[in-house]
Amino acid sequence: MSLESIGHDLVTFVRAHEVWAAPVVFVLAFAESLAFISLLIPAWGALVAIGALIGVTGIDFWSVWIAGSMGAALGDWLSYWIGLKLERRVYHIWPLSRHPEMIPKGEAFVRKWGMAGIVIGRFFGPLRAAVPLAAGIFAMPIWRFQIANFSSAFLWAFVLLKLGDGGGYVFTWIWETGWPALLRFFTGT
Repeated sequence: MSLESIGHDLVTFVRAHEVWAAPVVFVLAFAESLAFISLLIPAWGALVAIGALIGVTGIDFWSVWIAGSMGAALGDWLSYWIGLKLERRVYHIWPLSRHPEMIPKGEAFVRKWGMAGIVIGRFFGPLRAAVPLAAGIFAMPIWRFQIANFSSAFLWAFVLLKLGDGGGYVFTWIWETGWPALLRFFTGT
């Protein structure tokens, strides 16, 4: 079973069982933000697809947004904690054991960008879980990390869900308006 089919099955499940939207989004965002696991579960596509369901099915945006934000923030918090507790022993855990050059790059990124680096890292797949881990390894002050972590988690979840929600509205508009109207719109005839 491929990741694409799993994502499709999750979206189908949420469409059929709207009450599970918030818990599913929480788990996806948590996994997407957790060091080491995020490489195996690229969930952002499923989050965008679930966002597309919000406008067309009546799923409550607020509960899904809060669930996604909290899942992402807690995933990063745990990644930070792992880095803080294991420190340089984390170098021996896959994938860092196979890519030791990632640690100095992560350190340079965290030291250069500080809190802004946590926010920037949230929006870029390879950095999403690595930056909090590096922040923990190099002992970024917890209050600075958490301010950047929670604010970026709420922004990230909002952007992904609204990206899907907006795409859902566009798709619905195209479907209901019809292709001839769309063609006239783009060709000006």
